[in-house]
Amino acid sequence: MRPILAENSTSISELKKNPMAVVEQADGFPVAVLNRNQPAFYCVPAEAYELLMDKLEDVELAKLVEERKEQPEIEISIDDL
Repeated sequence: MRPILAENSTSISELKKNPMAVVEQADGFPVAVLNRNQPAFYCVPAEAYELLMDKLEDVELAKLVEERKEQPEIEISIDDL
């Protein structure tokens, strides 16, 4: 059995009937779409997806900063660029 990682869920049949109603009822939160009572996929509103991608980018940048923070600094002149 797999956990359902969303507070809202619906069946594939209900999603097919009226996808926008399902999204609207979730009030901007993800919806787990179930197939035989198991999560098949998650329906994520565009705004929530964009926030998720922003956070993922922040995590990746933070990791890059951590990896590079001990590297020696290189001084350059703006005129050399």
